[in-house]
Amino acid sequence: MLFNGSVGVNALKYKIIMPSGLVFDFTNMLGEGRLQPAEVEQVLHSQGQEADKAVEKIRVDGTAKNHLSKDGQPEHVYFPRMPYVAEGNPNTEESITKLIRFSKALRKQDAVVFLGVGGSYLGNKVLFDAFGGLHWNGNRILRQGQPRIYFSGNNMDPVDCNSLVFELQRLQAKGEVCNKRLKVMLIPISKSGTTLETISAFTYFYDVLSKEPNIELDCTVVTDLHADVAKAPLLQLADKFGWERFDIKEGIGGRFCVMTDPGLVTMAALGSDIEEFLRGAREMDTYCKNAPLEENPALLNALLKFMAYKRGSEIEVFMPYSMHLKSLSEWYVQLLAESLGKRYDREGNLVHYGRTPIVAVGTTDMHAQTQQHQDGRRNKVVQFLEVANPADEAVIHNPFPDVTYFERFEGMNMNDSLKAALDANEAALTSDNRYSARYIMPKLSEYFLGQLMYFLMLSVAYEGELADVDAYDQPGVEVYKRIMKEKL
Repeated sequence: MLFNGSVGVNALKYKIIMPSGLVFDFTNMLGEGRLQPAEVEQVLHSQGQEADKAVEKIRVDGTAKNHLSKDGQPEHVYFPRMPYVAEGNPNTEESITKLIRFSKALRKQDAVVFLGVGGSYLGNKVLFDAFGGLHWNGNRILRQGQPRIYFSGNNMDPVDCNSLVFELQRLQAKGEVCNKRLKVMLIPISKSGTTLETISAFTYFYDVLSKEPNIELDCTVVTDLHADVAKAPLLQLADKFGWERFDIKEGIGGRFCVMTDPGLVTMAALGSDIEEFLRGAREMDTYCKNAPLEENPALLNALLKFMAYKRGSEIEVFMPYSMHLKSLSEWYVQLLAESLGKRYDREGNLVHYGRTPIVAVGTTDMHAQTQQHQDGRRNKVVQFLEVANPADEAVIHNPFPDVTYFERFEGMNMNDSLKAALDANEAALTSDNRYSARYIMPKLSEYFLGQLMYFLMLSVAYEGELADVDAYDQPGVEVYKRIMKEKL
């Protein structure tokens, strides 16, 4: 661990290097026209200290100030318990063993279709893109016996639904499964079992695919296993047909659930290392819990962005320099928007709090958004994410020796160019005294993704305390749901 709090010419350099090698560099949040060291230290040891105590209380007793469920009843906040595999926690030895057993059973399936929306989709897509990716479904060597994986139920889009039906029919018609019946597993993920997008898609796929003579259909449900069965349609079906089932635990909101059954079923389908994913999160939580205030990266991240927001930075751009992590930006959009976008604080005062999160990916959006980041309103924090050692490299050699222009590409390493682009983007923003921060993952693995995703959840928890808003409810979402149900 390294914490550098020395005052430079232009800025206080906040750079924390975790024991794992994960780096959080907040240097460019401070400087001319940005935050100043003295004020940061003052707020850190006042509001920051109180936020740290409040999050520790959530860890200990699972309760957050004034937090109620959508039904107005007291509700636990158990996301800090996810990384710790223990009886009574969201993950137990039994539940992990069940997931590992399920992973092996899925090797008998040709295709798995995950059906979920919001937190039941976005975190799962992060895991798929990180450890499966674009070529998963078309590459048997990459899959190593695991099934093809698809996602639906995340939008009321008939064209998208039918495209997936056609894809499954194509697989069977091509004989890619040795002319046997195509084995398809549908996995709807819904706590209530009544989520409109998810259940309508699940119903559609089940109806259409069950009528296909060359498709063998099975289902697994992920829902609240402790719900009243009379009000839980997925549980009713699981009981009727004997389907496998996984639990959505009380006290774990959808946007936090990626480290419990609703997200871990995707890791099981991929054959990825669930225990390493949780170990990364666990070591991040342990570090932040035990570190001095000045060395707690999640608290510092929350504090600096909270203070920048108070100065008018109402937009946060999350920009990984990796196509495999673009969906991490999309997951973070929900995490930040639903957790901190609140009309009232916890005392009932009108505050309209929260930054608007923006998805970006480098270098693609340097050609799309950077003009606005660099020259537009000074109302943004740009959050860069770098993977220091990507799994692959590509070195360019000149195939056109007769054209002088192409000589410059001989020997170019794309990884070096990608890093140079990030450096240039960061330096350009800094030269104009604009806010940015940089996270550096040593490599993309289950362990480091677990560390980073948990860090982001914990940062949101700290900022909720700093802003005194309930980071665990979503009253604004309930408004449109009510209106939509009336219309339907």
